[in-house]
Amino acid sequence: MTQQNAIKIFEEKKVRTVWNSEREEWFFSIIDVIAVLTESDNPRKYWSVLKTRLKKEGNETATNCSQLRLLAEDGKMRLTDVATTEQLFRLIQSIPSPKAEPFKLWMAQVAKERLDQMQDPELSIEQAMTDYKRLGYSDSWINQRLKSIEIRKDLTDEWKSHGLQEGTQFATLTDIIYKTWAGKTAKEYKQFKGLKKENLRDNMTNKELVLNMLAELSTKEISEATTPETMVDHMNVAHRGGNIAKEARMRLEQETGQPVVTSLNAKDILQLKQNKEDA
Repeated sequence: MTQQNAIKIFEEKKVRTVWNSEREEWFFSIIDVIAVLTESDNPRKYWSVLKTRLKKEGNETATNCSQLRLLAEDGKMRLTDVATTEQLFRLIQSIPSPKAEPFKLWMAQVAKERLDQMQDPELSIEQAMTDYKRLGYSDSWINQRLKSIEIRKDLTDEWKSHGLQEGTQFATLTDIIYKTWAGKTAKEYKQFKGLKKENLRDNMTNKELVLNMLAELSTKEISEATTPETMVDHMNVAHRGGNIAKEARMRLEQETGQPVVTSLNAKDILQLKQNKEDA
């Protein structure tokens, strides 16, 4: 299943969601929904009791709900009970809450926004900008990040046009690009920044984002110019593309005396920004 994890906000409370691109529908974390509707101190226990009761009653919603790996509070991806919009509408009927109707309207709006975005990709970009702004990122960083998404997609589309597969092959080439320009594989880079399951690019500085974009853009351009045929050919192209960004990084570091690759992550960057604003 091709899925995209996202955090949606209802009355300032987070609801973890997953978009299934194959089925074209949202899955919502049931525990998060229960936390919103009941304000229970232990929504996990609330759901366990409710699920047991519903199963005894023969309720198909409790029986058929799926499990997906979602990011937990401890930073790990853990299996979590999820429900589709239709399943959740039925489930909410079993949860006495004054927020039930407003929440149903909110779910319907979430579904509508996704359909609108599928028809008009520009809306997806606007939504991403809104989400990043809410998290405290600067306008300049957001612009760079959105551009990096476009460049990354251009590169992966180029790889797909040559028959390469998402997963191991994409990861191998990405690691070569990172290792060449930054001196670290994706895993090593994330460890250096103190990350676990967080997105690496979401935790890059402007300088890191720009050089990574240069590496990926160069790789794509070289691939288009040389039409590599084998995986070994693509690995060579990835190294050449990454090397262009490496040379730029070394020149910048020589001129400024400051390292480009930093252990700062998004939390650190946003804290530094807040400290400057408070000073």
